Formats: sequence, structure tokens, C-alpha cells
Amino acid sequence: MKIILREDVEKLGKAGEVVKVKDGYGRNYLIPRQLAVLANVRNMKALDHDRRAIETRAKKTRKTAEATAATLSAIALTLPAKAGEEGKLFGAITSRDIADALEKAGVTVDRKAIQLADPIKQVGDYKVKIRVAADVLPEISVSVVPEA
Repeated sequence: MKIILREDVEKLGKAGEVVKVKDGYGRNYLIPRQLAVLANVRNMKALDHDRRAIETRAKKTRKTAEATAATLSAIALTLPAKAGEEGKLFGAITSRDIADALEKAGVTVDRKAIQLADPIKQVGDYKVKIRVAADVLPEISVSVVPEA
């Protein structure tokens, strides 16, 4: 099935592209969520007309993502946690904890955008990537210290 993407879909394509997908994926996921439309003659003509609007929206999204990335890369978080004698934490620091700390610092980030391979279970300094946009991944430094 050929479809026209209305929004960027990760690992599939960018808005305005014509892509070929499996029938079920297009019919049951992409089209009901208005992420795509069927690639017929009428929609192809409408795509040509809407291309400028899509490009303008993409540039605006990119600018805001880069501004957010600049703000994030300047942030250094210090998270206190209960720890044992050898620096091992009682519990773990997860993406939710990092998102809460970022919100207290004045930057709202979805916890799903924080790319943390495994929860932090040791005292120390870590670099954590945050997906702001498709190809904008700033790093923040997270320092985990034992509670006093």
C-alpha cells in the first residue's frame, strides 16, 4: 500500500514523503491516527499544494528543537540518592527521576524522550541523551551523589 505521510514517523519517513507500507500497518495504525493518507491521485495533487506548508512547519519545529537543545545542553543535574558504602544505590535513578529534576530546573521534557539504556544504580557522573526531535540529541550531565 502506498501512503503519503502527514507527519514525521520514526523509522519510516518524513512528512510529505510517499512510502510503501504493509496494508495492515497503513490501514490500522497510520491512517486512523492521521499520520498518513492514501496515495491516490487526489491526495497527490493536494500534497503538491501543501508541500510549502509542510516545509515551513518542519523549519519551525527544527528551530524550537534546536533552542530546547541549547537550553538542555547547558543544564547539569545533581540527584541525591540513598547509597550504600560502596556507592551502590538503594533503588535506581530512572528516566522519570531525570524528567522530574529537569522540570524543577525549568525545562519540561517527556520521560520517554530521555534515552537511558539502563537505570542508574551507582553513584557517579553520567551523560544522558535526550531526543528533542528526530535528529536533535543534546546530552546533559547527571551527577548522582549519596544523600547526607
